[in-house]
Amino acid sequence: MRVFVAVDIPKNIREKIKKLQKKIPEFKGKFTEAENLHLTLKFLGNVNEEKIELVKEKLRSIKIKKFESVIDEIGFFDNRRSDKYTKQIVIWLHMANCEELQKEIDEKLSDLFEKEKRFMGHLTIARVKDVKNKKEFLGELNEIKLDKLKFLVENFKLKKSVLSREGPAYEDISIYNTIK
Repeated sequence: MRVFVAVDIPKNIREKIKKLQKKIPEFKGKFTEAENLHLTLKFLGNVNEEKIELVKEKLRSIKIKKFESVIDEIGFFDNRRSDKYTKQIVIWLHMANCEELQKEIDEKLSDLFEKEKRFMGHLTIARVKDVKNKKEFLGELNEIKLDKLKFLVENFKLKKSVLSREGPAYEDISIYNTIK
């Protein structure tokens, strides 16, 4: 089973992100569907049932207070192959204040999975396969203004990803509530 640990984005914030996606200049590619928006805290990969039970047990031991997260920046990852064409640009939103939770998850699972070398909390909102003018596209992308989006993180989830031709579908395996 292909699994990861994540924070889901509340519906009201997803609606605002959908509006923001409409501001992105024209491209060939795909927007992340609103129902699939999440912050991956740790990708575990293909894991068998026995190991999933160990993961669930370790995640249950995490005691973290609910906290406010802020989506505060739009950016992109680019493989920089050329100025005219790239295989893929990933457009993301930075999600702040999740580092403590991510470190706690990393620590609890460190005897089962390698720790993250570098964590940058981000939500992928689009995958760009091609644009007419890459330099112009990235310039327009940098002009998009983002109002800070704040929300309370009250839980995190162990999720599985089911891949299909239509794209990934995510299902909750376990939910871990924060403490008050």
